[in-house]
Amino acid sequence: MAEVLDQQAGTIFVGGGGPDHAAAQTLLLKYANRHGMIAGATGTGKTVTLQTLAEGLSMAGVPVFLSDVKGDLAGLSRPGSAEAKPHEAFLTRARQIGIDLDYQGFPVTFWDVWGEQGHPVRTTPAEMGPLLLSRLLGLTDVQEGVMNIAFRVADEQGLALLDLKDLQAMLVWVGQSATQLSLEYGNVSTASVGAIQRALLVLENQGGQNLFGEPALQLSDILRQDASGKGVINILAADRLMQSPRLYATFLLWLLSELFEQLPEVGDPDRPRIAFFFDESHLLFADAPKALVDKVEQVARLIRSKGVSVWFISQNPADIPEDVLGQLGNRAQHALRAFTAKDQKALRLAAQNYRPNPDFDIAEAIQSVGTGEAVTSLLEAKGVPGIAQRTLIRPPFSRMGPVSAAERAETMNASPMGLKYGARLERDSAQEILAKRAEEAARASAEAEARAKADDGLFDLGREEYRNARRYQPPREAATPRRSGGGSSRGDSIAETFGKSLARQLGTRSGQALVRGVLGSLFRGR
Repeated sequence: MAEVLDQQAGTIFVGGGGPDHAAAQTLLLKYANRHGMIAGATGTGKTVTLQTLAEGLSMAGVPVFLSDVKGDLAGLSRPGSAEAKPHEAFLTRARQIGIDLDYQGFPVTFWDVWGEQGHPVRTTPAEMGPLLLSRLLGLTDVQEGVMNIAFRVADEQGLALLDLKDLQAMLVWVGQSATQLSLEYGNVSTASVGAIQRALLVLENQGGQNLFGEPALQLSDILRQDASGKGVINILAADRLMQSPRLYATFLLWLLSELFEQLPEVGDPDRPRIAFFFDESHLLFADAPKALVDKVEQVARLIRSKGVSVWFISQNPADIPEDVLGQLGNRAQHALRAFTAKDQKALRLAAQNYRPNPDFDIAEAIQSVGTGEAVTSLLEAKGVPGIAQRTLIRPPFSRMGPVSAAERAETMNASPMGLKYGARLERDSAQEILAKRAEEAARASAEAEARAKADDGLFDLGREEYRNARRYQPPREAATPRRSGGGSSRGDSIAETFGKSLARQLGTRSGQALVRGVLGSLFRGR
């Protein structure tokens, strides 16, 4: 009997063609980080192949992250059973390919953006960045430019963008400050700001507010092993997430980008640090702008040096851009149906992606392989593509199919991730800081207005006192001789009277008000 995991040889048994082991197909762990592809029509066995590879990698101590689109990969957390319906078929298959059917469960952590079928998984707008957010929102180039300005200003002013409310508040501020910002960063159109806000509102209505927030997912929490040394299999509940395909694709691309940016270079390790399975990967490339496809290609090409193994799962290899497809050295092609001329062309192109085997026609084999069988090509020594082989995929050791709500809850309760990510964290960020600034500015404006009104009132009081002094008419007295130098006694009398009155007023509250009114008016004028 063959071993599923050969630690000494560094291989994982994938499948075979018979008891002679002549056609045994093994995945070399050393070259698993050269990425891979699982393709085939619906119902041809892609999920079984994904489950089998995830089990083998976990047994080798490699953590796995995969999305559960239909809910049936949750069975990885439970051992298979001899009482289950496919047991006899699995037993027959195990004998054919020469392995023991060793039912067992695997260490699993459930994740869910909505926090219902798994621990909440979150990120922040700041970590996702303007490029991926613009892709998520379907923004135009002009709107993406405004989004970049918002992120740049937030970074320069220390305004943390931690959730959707922060980003919405930041965009409001950018719109209000468009005139000043345009001088330094370029034109900021309020129409573009409004379009972004509408897109954010749609995203919020689709549940996007659950994705953004703290505590954000830390990569160390998906790069774990259990006490026995098995790699933890992280399963993202994606059945509901698939209803928002743009959100689904952007989140997984963000996670891949985070792995690329944070993990150190390790060259060619003896095994991957993590294996990343991207199910329904055509959603990543559908209607994607060239800049984003170029980024995916760059990540796929360079991330292998970080020890990350990326597997794209799709119905047809044609769904994956050629530049990305060229990076996928390990391949398992399940059956393709060629009912139309377009299908036949796609079939021929798929067959051309394999190293020819003189024993059979690859295009014909791709059409005729049964459920659970695939045309495989796995990298050999020195990274050379293996000759295409018709391979019976090893039956999974874990349960095929979903788990009950009670079983899922039991797995989640046993995980330490619940305590860390269960409660949402709220702290002062862009929204709160901008609100405080607006409140302080409003308070300062109100105080300045109040002081201005008070100063105007005091000045008016001073003018009234002056007018009262001018209206004062002293009683007539006997004429006195004119002083040399001219000037009337009436004028002197009025001046003296006003001076005395002013001196008296300076000693009273009204006099003090007069001085404050005059001086206040002068200082305010400055």
